[in-house]
This record gives sequence, structure tokens and C-alpha cells, in this order.
Amino acid sequence: MPFAKITAIVLDCPEPLPLARFYAEVLGGEIKGAADDDWVDLFLEDGSRLAFQRAPGFVPPNWPSSDDHSQQLHLDLDVADIEAAQERVLALGALPLDIDDQDGRRDFRVYADPAGHPFCLIRP
Repeated sequence: MPFAKITAIVLDCPEPLPLARFYAEVLGGEIKGAADDDWVDLFLEDGSRLAFQRAPGFVPPNWPSSDDHSQQLHLDLDVADIEAAQERVLALGALPLDIDDQDGRRDFRVYADPAGHPFCLIRP
């Protein structure tokens, strides 16, 4: 029987508000926080929450992982139209890491958000 519930997924980053704005454009939701805050929340419509924490000396994760520098965490985001979603995330500042979906035989593509965290767009 579970005894805990996830209240937020927290991403370290150099600037919380710009990263919250990126994810708000991708996922929707409401941002709570200001530019000089060390912590900014993004409340999503489904009740979940992403939070962004200022981390001095932040070093982006590696993708793919290496022995001395792992990605540690990534987000999988279901999208209805992967081509349209790719155009939008790239326009918002995401970087393509692995977008070869092998002519549609693979159901995901990998990107880095503006702070360098890997995330995948997934065909449901």
C-alpha cells in the first residue's frame, strides 16, 4: 500500500522563470513566481506540478548518459502530432538531441530544454 504521493517534479536550473515559461508554453498551466525568485512553480491543469529551482553552478545533464555525467532524469511528453510538436519546441528554444525516429518505426524523439534537461516527445 502506498504511503506517499508525488507533489512536484523539481528541475534545477540557472534561471527558474524562463524555464518555467518554456514548459508553460509546451504543457500549459499557471506559473507562480517572479524573475528573481529561487523557486518557481508551474501548476498544470491535471493537478500535477513542475517546479524550477535556481542552482548556482548548474551543469546540464548529459544525453546520452556517460559514466561520469548522467542525465539523471528526463520527461516523456505525449503529443498528438510529433511533427507539429517538434516545430513548436524547437521554436521555443529546445535543442534536438536525437530526432531520428527511423521513418516512424520509433515512437519518440529526444530534445534538451533551454537549460539542457533531456525530454522526449512521444507518439501515444
